Amino acid sequence: MNRFQRDTAVEPLGGGAFGARIDRGWWILRGPNGGYVAALLLRALTAAVADPARPPRSLTVHYASPPVEGDALVRTALERVGRTVTAATARLEQDGKLRALALASFAAPRPGPAFSRLAMPEVAPPEGARPLEATAAFPIPMRERFESRSVFPALGGPAGPGEPGSAVSEAVAGGWIRLREGPPAAEPALVAAYTDAWPPAIFARVAPTELASGVPTLDLTVHFRAPWPADADPGDFCLALFRSRLARDGFVEEDGEIWTRGGVLLAQSRQLALLG
Repeated sequence: MNRFQRDTAVEPLGGGAFGARIDRGWWILRGPNGGYVAALLLRALTAAVADPARPPRSLTVHYASPPVEGDALVRTALERVGRTVTAATARLEQDGKLRALALASFAAPRPGPAFSRLAMPEVAPPEGARPLEATAAFPIPMRERFESRSVFPALGGPAGPGEPGSAVSEAVAGGWIRLREGPPAAEPALVAAYTDAWPPAIFARVAPTELASGVPTLDLTVHFRAPWPADADPGDFCLALFRSRLARDGFVEEDGEIWTRGGVLLAQSRQLALLG
């Protein structure tokens, strides 16, 4: 068991309840990273569904208040178990306070038409990319949990045209990412964590120093589009791409894609976040 698995582990307490512990090693400014919280909730939901034939297809998390370090309680409910789809909810609570609320759908593969207009971006391999740590505006504990290498110009580094806060045409960010501590498991919880593990794409247009409170997530939705391929090493880098197209009234949206090195789209994500 690696640190990610340990820090997102849940303990069954009976009646759909699970014990958990929020670890400070996943902190970003005022609280834990949203992807970390999503991964923890997904573990509880998966345990509650208890059906390996029905993997998660969709997860939405609404963040009500920042969790604090320490013990937490996750209350799950199977809202409906249908012939093909299971709908489940989860509440993350601490001392009776709601921290996050999640809704997920679990379903087996089903026959139907298939097509794709998506292609993995052509970028430099991780071996030749610059570590994200070299471009980070300020230290954040959660960044130490991942090995990240930037390939998109939105985080091009202090000397590059895409320095955070510079005038670039698009708010795009991302690069290669993997857990720093392995060996990881090929599991949806890790994919969920990846969808919120990169500095916000808005930093391509607005300097992080202009957002004193950061860019806290209001809600995060993850659509799991494919299982980890059998021939793919979950300890290898995944390519994470994030775009923001609209910032208004103090809110910004961000769309994400998580790809294996071999070009399999593992997940799509969307979140709405506050602007400092």
